[in-house]
Amino acid sequence: MNYCNNPFSYSRWNTREVQIGNLKLGANNPIRLQSMSSCRPMDTEANVEQAARIIDAGGELVRFTAPGVKDAANLELISKGIRARGYDAPLVADIHYKPDAALVAADFVEKVRINPGNYAELHKSKIDYTSQEYQESLLHIENKFVKLIDKCKTNNVALRIGSNHGSLSQRIMDRHGDTAIGMVEAAMEYLRIAIKHNFYEIVISMKASNIQVMVQAYRLLSVKMREEKMNFPLHLGVTEAGDGEDGRIKSAVGIGTLLEDGLGDTIRVSLTEDPELEIPVAKMIANRYKDKSYTSENTIDKLPYNPLESKRRETREINEIGGNSEITVLPFDWVIEGEDEDIFIYKPESDIEDISYVSLEEYLEHNINPLDWFVELNYEDFLNGDFLSIDKRSNVILVFSDDSKNSVHKYREMFVELINRRINLPVILKHKYSFATEEELQIHAAIDFGALLVDGLGDGIWIENNGNIPQDRVNEISLGILQATRSRITKTDFISCPSCGRTLYNIQEATAIIKERTSHLIGLKIAIMGCIVNGPGEMADADYGYVGSGPNNINLYKGKTVIAKGIPQSEAVDALIDLIKDNGDWVDV
Repeated sequence: MNYCNNPFSYSRWNTREVQIGNLKLGANNPIRLQSMSSCRPMDTEANVEQAARIIDAGGELVRFTAPGVKDAANLELISKGIRARGYDAPLVADIHYKPDAALVAADFVEKVRINPGNYAELHKSKIDYTSQEYQESLLHIENKFVKLIDKCKTNNVALRIGSNHGSLSQRIMDRHGDTAIGMVEAAMEYLRIAIKHNFYEIVISMKASNIQVMVQAYRLLSVKMREEKMNFPLHLGVTEAGDGEDGRIKSAVGIGTLLEDGLGDTIRVSLTEDPELEIPVAKMIANRYKDKSYTSENTIDKLPYNPLESKRRETREINEIGGNSEITVLPFDWVIEGEDEDIFIYKPESDIEDISYVSLEEYLEHNINPLDWFVELNYEDFLNGDFLSIDKRSNVILVFSDDSKNSVHKYREMFVELINRRINLPVILKHKYSFATEEELQIHAAIDFGALLVDGLGDGIWIENNGNIPQDRVNEISLGILQATRSRITKTDFISCPSCGRTLYNIQEATAIIKERTSHLIGLKIAIMGCIVNGPGEMADADYGYVGSGPNNINLYKGKTVIAKGIPQSEAVDALIDLIKDNGDWVDV
């Protein structure tokens, strides 16, 4: 499946260049950084101030929500205020539900984002469409959409067609379900209309809070566009990534996995923090690819695993590693006992005997296959075929070790060799870093390990860092990567949006309080959403939802079902906890 140029090498997909104001995006241009104002749309000065902070931090595009026509018209004043301060970064209007607002906004900004899930649907809740009814809906969309296309042509305004997993139309879900395929088809319908009307200044996004869905959607979009001779640039982002360490890791896994594929021309890191704080994180991610170039001697026409699904590679279990065992973390689950000729490792509170850790060369010298070993392999061991000397029936746990910037591509190639040769020994992924800050380790390790775990490759991870980061923090980061990829759940899973002008309560404060009071509920998924645009949809697989419904008012959900409406924010956290308790999901600390 041709979802990227070559999964064993790194090269960016050669997308179409799109002009957004004075900024060129796609093709050979750098990966562009952007963020979104969180201020109320009619608060002109606050939006100008925040936009300035975003641009000063390195943001190259700034987006503003425009819920209605009046808000869209106010973008004129916001734009004038920003330009008066000497900033020329392109401005973007974010539109949901209101085609008329998009038409107004296109007079004052350089780019308009529309959501195909709610832009111009003929019916909001109809199901069981006939083929004729489906075509009638597409004709209705075209009649609405072509007006915006004409306005954008006249004003030299670009468009982003942004599918969101949380806000697919009922029509799309009726035919494709709440799936990555549905997200892609929703965007492709609009792309086909745009091409029919000779409009090409378009960027595409496929956003979801579930990283597996997000990655699958972008990869599938790449396949579909190539099939239809399209190459529009891609805007990458994980919605509702959260805040702090969790938000950074989750964003890095999702965005980084796709950048490793060579997909992505602009990125937005969505944190439940002030938007200018998103830019340094985005910059750290993008900088990995500024001068990146790697070409493997090997190519492949068809992968032996499906990159459009997340299914763990089948291995046999050896000493509680591999098989159906949870993904292990070294040296958290296993710790070093001592060092002599070999490194001996043991697992606390386990009957498993010590296992020797050796290089492939040392292992072959011992030549005692019945024993249990951690055997370290590097890329060269695969290139020259030395790994084939290991008896695949032996009790060997393989440790892939590569500290280069190209470990993702090398490890992919190594895994493909194992799968094609039917070697089902479990694999630990190992990488040694030398970072001075935790944030650097969070970002880079999340990409290096996450890009493989998302594809179900790896039975354990082993992060070492030659710096001043304590090992217990390295272990926590390791577990955070597994949590983000849904490979192993060790804490509460919080899904929280970054806030924008549609958010009518203090979501940062609410998120902090909810996390403080519920972070001990291991495995429970709690969604904290700013508004109803993506709220109920993006929290589709959450156990409980805390969703803004009006000024300082909250709706509470159990799954997809709203349980209580219009709760004052001052009472809503207690009400959420009562709801969790009433449903038997509460555990006392």
